[in-house]
Amino acid sequence: MVVGAFPIAKLLYVGIRQLSKPLANRIKAGARQSEFFKNYICLPPAQAYHWIEMRTKMRIMGFRGSSIKPLNEDAAAELGAELLGEAIIFIIGGGCMVLEYSRQAANSRRKEEELTENMNNLHTQLGELALATETMDAQIREINRLLLSLPSSAPSSK
Repeated sequence: MVVGAFPIAKLLYVGIRQLSKPLANRIKAGARQSEFFKNYICLPPAQAYHWIEMRTKMRIMGFRGSSIKPLNEDAAAELGAELLGEAIIFIIGGGCMVLEYSRQAANSRRKEEELTENMNNLHTQLGELALATETMDAQIREINRLLLSLPSSAPSSK
């Protein structure tokens, strides 16, 4: 049974993605406790998300001119922390995809370069063989010419 190369890079990417979830949860917990994170990082995106979501739902239901009340601070902080955690997981997953793509691209580029080098070597060998064939052909013609120019030394039967 032939086993392929162990995909250590893919295993590493899966490990990073698995570690991103606890990391995101830890950042979410820190964002809930820190006033700076709560006021400047979590609340604005949460309020914007809430506004867009409610505006969309209102338009779907046919209410065009309704005003939307902002979320209270605790609910907005919770929603903002959730959005932050999801964004972190998404960014880490996207980063893993970009790294995997660049690794695959480098592998295919390396294989293409090897193939090109192999083709160039074959063309060089073909040219050398053609030159050797022409040289041998010329030598054979020269030998035939010399053989025909020799006087025939066979005794005549008279």
